[in-house]
Amino acid sequence: MRPLDPYFKIFQEQGIAFTKGVQANLPLTVQGSLQPGKFTVPGNVSSQFISGLLFALPLLQCDSTLEITETLESKSYVTMTLAALQKYGIKIQKESEKLYRIAGRQEYQARTSPVEGDFSQAAFWLVAGTLSGPLVLQGMEQASLQGDKAILTILKNMGGRFTFTNTELNVAKALTHGLKIDATDCPDLVPVLTVLAAVSQGHTEIINAGRLRLKECDRLAAISTELKKLGALITERQDGLSIDGVESLTGGKVTSWHDHRIAMSLAIASIKCKQPLLIEDTECVEKSYPTFWQDFAKVGGHYE
Repeated sequence: MRPLDPYFKIFQEQGIAFTKGVQANLPLTVQGSLQPGKFTVPGNVSSQFISGLLFALPLLQCDSTLEITETLESKSYVTMTLAALQKYGIKIQKESEKLYRIAGRQEYQARTSPVEGDFSQAAFWLVAGTLSGPLVLQGMEQASLQGDKAILTILKNMGGRFTFTNTELNVAKALTHGLKIDATDCPDLVPVLTVLAAVSQGHTEIINAGRLRLKECDRLAAISTELKKLGALITERQDGLSIDGVESLTGGKVTSWHDHRIAMSLAIASIKCKQPLLIEDTECVEKSYPTFWQDFAKVGGHYE
């Protein structure tokens, strides 16, 4: 689970009362109002802290500044936030990658706009199509600002085959090979890319992925532990994974670690399993993709 310390620091600085629970700081009770001023948050924990403040600070009665310390990781998510704010009438002055000036008393302007397909979720089907295609994904935007669109570049460099036709992304079955993957700006892709690497030819190194230990679970430990139960050859490192591909996986019993991305990645791994795969705690996909299992069946998967 993401640490909430960056927000606790802001609460203390602003005199906002809060009470933490005993289990991972939850339940969390907060009483008080956010006041304009100077805000400082780390950029190497979660971009969500930054995005949340960028959405909130324009609504305050006076101007604020937002300064980011440490290295800004998941930079693309902040870029997406700024683009969304601009679309709905909010102006943010970006002085640098680490300093933003936000005028207060702004108002959001209602408008109608399409919601583009999510490359974070599409990644599961892109890997599925690569392992056992063909498969077509609809509603995808080729010019998307999403950081997880990096799945296309990574997949291509691993030998994957796909084409865009307007907003349709067509992926074909392909024989893939290992690659050095820098996860700095696309950490959510790591679990399903680990599945692909585990059944690709040769060696794969996933680097700069240490923040995955601060997600819904320790995703580096989770995906390596569960795939190794199925015969994958994975070595866990402090900030990444080292993977040697095998031709197929065995099947058996694994657990999701209560993490939606681990559950969905393991489902995709079943494509290369010789025997049935039993995944425990699959309801966790409700967090981000409630219809995942229906879509899994729609593209030819079988589950009970």
